[in-house]
Parts: sequence; C-alpha cells; structure tokens
Amino acid sequence: MKKSLRNQKAIMDETNLSPQTAPAEPSNLTDAAATFEKMQELLKTKNDTSRFVGLALLKSVLDNGQLAQDPIRLRILWEALSPKFLDRLLHAQENEKISKPESRNMVDLSVAILHTFTSLLPQDALKEKRLTGRIGPLVKALVNSPPETTQFILQTLLTIVSQTEGAQALLHISDVSPLTEIATQYPLVLDVLSYTWINASTVSGEVSSVCESIDKIISVLLVSFRQTDAVTLIQCTGSLIPKLGPEALPSSPRWLIPLVSILRKLVLRKPTATGRAAYTNLAAALLQAYPMESPILLFKDDASGSVESKPFSYLFINLLLIDLRSSFPSLLAQLNSTQYPDTSQRLAAAFDVLSSFIGFLVRSLDDDTSIPSFSMPPDLLLKLRKDIAETISLCIEYLRDRWDASVAGVSGLHPSARTGTSTTSEGTRLTLTWESVKDNVNADPLTLAGIRTLAIWIREDENENLRNESCGLMDMFMELYKTSSEGPLDFRYPILLALEVTMLPENGVEAFLGQCGWEIISEDLTSILKSTVEAHISGGTSMASRGLEIVRVLLAVVDHPSIFSPREEWMTIITHVSSMKTSATLLASVLELQIGALQLATALLSKAVKGVQKRYVTSFPPLLGIVNQLRGLVEKLDDTECADLTASLDDVSLELENLRDIR
Repeated sequence: MKKSLRNQKAIMDETNLSPQTAPAEPSNLTDAAATFEKMQELLKTKNDTSRFVGLALLKSVLDNGQLAQDPIRLRILWEALSPKFLDRLLHAQENEKISKPESRNMVDLSVAILHTFTSLLPQDALKEKRLTGRIGPLVKALVNSPPETTQFILQTLLTIVSQTEGAQALLHISDVSPLTEIATQYPLVLDVLSYTWINASTVSGEVSSVCESIDKIISVLLVSFRQTDAVTLIQCTGSLIPKLGPEALPSSPRWLIPLVSILRKLVLRKPTATGRAAYTNLAAALLQAYPMESPILLFKDDASGSVESKPFSYLFINLLLIDLRSSFPSLLAQLNSTQYPDTSQRLAAAFDVLSSFIGFLVRSLDDDTSIPSFSMPPDLLLKLRKDIAETISLCIEYLRDRWDASVAGVSGLHPSARTGTSTTSEGTRLTLTWESVKDNVNADPLTLAGIRTLAIWIREDENENLRNESCGLMDMFMELYKTSSEGPLDFRYPILLALEVTMLPENGVEAFLGQCGWEIISEDLTSILKSTVEAHISGGTSMASRGLEIVRVLLAVVDHPSIFSPREEWMTIITHVSSMKTSATLLASVLELQIGALQLATALLSKAVKGVQKRYVTSFPPLLGIVNQLRGLVEKLDDTECADLTASLDDVSLELENLRDIR
C-alpha cells in the first residue's frame, strides 16, 4: 500500500489531474464487508489516484484469497474496474514525469490484477470485451517487462485466447512482434499462438485470417529460432498442424522448406528424448498435411550432407526403427502410466512416417515415376528391409499382447467364448484380461498406425513369415473392424489391406472364416452398395474404395484352393448385387466398385455346385441388365478408365452368358 501511495503524484501528473488527497484506507481490513464497500467506492470514482489505491487494495485482497469463494462480489469488483484506466497503466512508460521504477510498478500492478481475475472469473466473463479488449495493451506491455511480469502476461493471454472470442481478438492484433521476439526464451508464447489459431479456426469467417496469420508468423518464428536447436518450435508445430483443418493451413506455405530444414538438422544432432519426440511428431504431421511436397523434402538426398556419406532418409528412418524396437518391450508395463499417451502418440507418428517412406520408396523404384534427388545404395536398402521386417514382427507381437491384455485374454479365443465382466475393488474388468485398467485399445493411435504400416509392408514385401504371423491377429482384425463404425478410430481400410495378403498363406482363409470374417465384411459391403447409390454423402469416394477392397478380399477367399464351393450363406451377396441400382451421376470409383461386386457375384456362381446355381437362375437377367447399364456409364469416362472397366464388364458378361447357357 505504501508503494502505491508513493505513486499517486506520478499518476496524477500523467493524467493531467490536479492533486487531491487520496481517500483513507479502511482502518479495519478484517471487516470483509467494509473492505468490499471501500474497494468498490475507490474503483468507481473518477479520480485516478483513488482508482490506483483501490487497485492496490484489491490486489492485496485477491492475493489473500478472500474473494475466491465469493463469485458475486468478485464479479461486482471486476465490473467496477475501468478498462481505460487499466490500459493507461499497462501503457505506462518512463518519461520526464514518471521514473522507471514507477512505470514498472504500474504495469506490474495492472498485470497482476488481470492475471488474478482471469484465474477466478467464470468462463462467460472471459469472453467479454471488457477482458478481450485488454489483449492489445498486454501484448505491448511485454516490451521491456521483467521475467516475472512477462510470465504473468503470457499466462493471462493464454487463458483469454482459450476462448474463441479472445482468440479472435489476438488474431487481429496488427503487431505481435513483442510475442515473437521473446518466443525463444518463453515457450509459453508458442502455446498462446497455437491456442489462438486453433480456437479462431473454429469460426468460419476467421479461417482465411488464421491461414494468413500462420503463414506470416511461423516464417518470423523460424528466423527467431535460427540460432537454436528449435526443439520447442518443432514440438509446437508438430502438435498444432494435426489440430487444424485443411482449410486453415496454407496450401503452399513459405515456411515449409525452412521448417523441414531445421527438422533435418535436429535429426543429425542426435537430440534428447524430447527432441526425438518433437521431430517424429512434426514429420508425421507434415506428411499428413502436405502429402505431395513433404515426402520429397524429408526423404530426398542432401548432397551437402557429410554424416558418413549415408543418405539422410536412411539415417532418419533407421533412428525411427530403433526407437520403435527399443520401446516395444516396455510398452505393456506402461499401459496405466501417465506417460503412455505421449509414448503411444510418438510411436504412432513414427509408424506414420515409416508408412509414408515405404510408399515413397516404392514410387521411387517405379520406372514410370521420377523422384528428384533420391537414391540409396543397394546394401543400405537391404539393411533397411531387414530392419523394417524385424520392427514389423515386433509390432505384430506387441499388438497380439496388447489385444490380449485389453480384450481377448488369450490368443485366438472366439469372442463368444469370453466370460463377462467382474466387479472388483479396483473397478469393473473383463475377467480374462489383465494389465489394462479399461478396454481402450480401439482408441489407441499406436494400434491404428501399427496395423496400417503392417498392411502396407506385407503387401509390398513378399515376406511369408510376416504374412503368417499376421494371420495370428485375425481375431483382433475382425473385432476392430466390427466396432470401427462406433469407435473413435476407423480401422477398416488398413485391416482390409492386410487381409488381402493374409489370405495367401494356407492358414489365412481358415483363420478368417473362423472369426466370422466373411459375415462381418460382407455386411459392410452390402451397406456400402446401398449408400453409394441412394445418397451422395461426404466421403463417398473413400467408402467406394473400402468397398472395392472388401470385394478383393472376398474374391481371394472364393478363389483360394482350399475352397471347393461357396458356403450357402455366402450366396446372399448375389441377391444384393442383382438388386443393385445404378445412377448416371456416379463417380468412377463407385462404378469400379459396382463392377467389382458383379465380379464377386459371378465368381460365387461359377464356383457353386449345380444345385445352387439352379436356385439362383432368376438372378442372371438382372445381373446382365446391370452390366448393360454400367457399360453405358463407363463409356462416358476418359479413355484409360473406360478401357479398363469395359474389359472387366466384358469378362463378367461372358461368364454370365456361359453360366446361363450351361443351365
């Protein structure tokens, strides 16, 4: 209080007021009611000296926690504060009338008041202009602020921008250089900017502003972090990008190349665990957000590199593989730890990068594709192949153990054989499982990323051992597939990719049918065939792609040497396909799906015994009618697509005619 009283003269001079005697403070500060009335009176007066005394008294009361449990009085005092007066205090600077200590005290007091109120006020108050309007002065107050005050300002800003209204206010601040200039010393700056972009992007009218702001500010931050390892910036950007919609991200960001450059430098510096997690998450985020540009930037050779003359892509992928292999043995023990979500996210990101690299590698080896600046010596390629295969094998082992620990209880057990839940002192659990507190394996990003990478690798690498090992996950595949429509993650497409090649080993079809695989995915196919025609829904192309993968899996089962004739329940697909509708506005992917469904129906009829074929003789005319309808639609496509699909239709038509003639 004494310090604030000493500052009265400076305040009065600054505001061009005549000196007045400050009102006396309450003699009995223990009287809460009297203190409240006095503070309210001081804050509402037009005299700036009295307002300053009221602020000092308010800070003392707030620091003592006397108002924390009294939201009504807290709100009254907040509304009694003059926003303009707070702004003048935040703008206080050293001049002829105000000394440096006095100006700093003014800023410190106003910041402390705002910091405390943002912590105590209800959420609706954080959205009001009375608070969001202080963002500009707070940002300017960062200039020359001492470390403690700077930290308070950043914490206050972070609380305000956690609301959409606050995020919009900061987004439209023209000069945020006071923030960007201290970002290297205060990581909280990056959190403030991230929350601003994420929350503002939820407002449709602000998306373009968010996009422009991101493109501008990240470029500035890259310059600021140029002389550092930039771990905090890499960590923040890797966390930010997945949380933004595609429309909020610049389509051709000017910061993409320099950002990848500092990522590559960090990889070569052999960073700490925090640094490894940061570059792994950022690489995965960039590959997801910019799938055309990022693979070349991340995996291409760097002619200037001098680390044992090995390509950067080899070093990078090798580090990720080492991280994966070294982490698997201890993962189950961490399932209930607070560190597991971060560990799971990091390893999932590593798998996503590995998946992208496999695709990039396949494209680079394709004679028809020209990947600039990429080549890898054969010996390193062979070593990578061996290391990837070993990592995938460990992944299969982990997925098996993870599934058993959370759901199955034992490998290969049919879902119908599991017993119910048991209520214990530690909660309700499945009686055959252990380790996991709750059944959340279908929400684990590591599970999805692991299955996706597994599917891609066993398709591209003809490794019979891995394909046989994958058959041991059939119960997990089928249950995850069945629950994907209701779960937080969609496992269906990667599972279908894996199933197509797991049908090749002798035990693949047996495991698939033993886990009711045909019933599960054929039901999904029936639903897709109806949805893609009856409604033009968003994601129709992805649904058609999934349906086409289902057809391929089921054809692999029907054509397998161990299947002599289709089972009776399989033949219901013929009925669904023969009643399939076509539309003149269908996409090429949907046309391909419908032709694939016709091929599946024809394959079932061809392999069925004569008695079964006779029962479905009435399906031949509708099937041939659909062939003719689709032929007219296919002819409207471009030459390449038309030629391929027409050839498939000709094969279906010929097979159906032959079957009808035999009958």
